[in-house]
Amino acid sequence: MSDAAAATTLVTAGLLVIGDEILSGRTKDKNIGYLAEYLTNIGIDLKEVRVVADDEPAIVEALNALRRRYTYVFTTGGIGPTHDDITADCVAKAFGVSIDYDPRAVAIMRERFADGELNEARMRMTRIPAGADLVLNRISKAPGFWIGNVIVMAGVPSIMQAMLDEVAPKLQTNI
Repeated sequence: MSDAAAATTLVTAGLLVIGDEILSGRTKDKNIGYLAEYLTNIGIDLKEVRVVADDEPAIVEALNALRRRYTYVFTTGGIGPTHDDITADCVAKAFGVSIDYDPRAVAIMRERFADGELNEARMRMTRIPAGADLVLNRISKAPGFWIGNVIVMAGVPSIMQAMLDEVAPKLQTNI
């Protein structure tokens, strides 16, 4: 195999789609096809997609398997304000790090919401695993995050797309 051919297989990705609403059919996934095409266009080979329920052991297990196998793992879903949005906690558990309100994320959300509007539910979206970088979100402002080779993004398609645009220039590619 030539060096050029070998280079085209170096950077790979996995995608972990998280959410009971996807598995029940209540919500139709629009992120898999978009992410696959986007990554292909920038020179990253998407090799695997897994869809898991809002279940901590399932998320942690899938995340650990994927992050060992691929250059990057993208996740969609489970970082919103509701009680079943457990992705951030699961990522922290998978990496063996703590999770808490991140002052950077809190500051972003304070800019977005007036006093009194930054309630407990919205504050959940400022909980970030220790050591993670924020993934900015120009749509709703609530950030995703990047820890190790895992990039955690929202499940809402327009927000996921904005987050992907934010991280794409920082990704190593095969091009």
